[in-house]
Amino acid sequence: MMNNKSEEMTSFVDHLSETIFGKSVSKSHNDNTCVICKGPALSFKDHLSAKEYSISGMCQVCQDKVFGEDDD
Repeated sequence: MMNNKSEEMTSFVDHLSETIFGKSVSKSHNDNTCVICKGPALSFKDHLSAKEYSISGMCQVCQDKVFGEDDD
């Protein structure tokens, strides 16, 4: 998915995620992994979840935990 962030914003987000999670969002995108759990980020529930990955680098499982989604 295309990243429409400016170079400055991408740099800021990468620095922040590297500081918090030990991995940049850009690196996560490059290797299709999650910035939080470092696991694979290959499938998403819907287009909105895939878009969230393009913004935050969070896999579906971590998005569900962060946003309180429950499949039960």
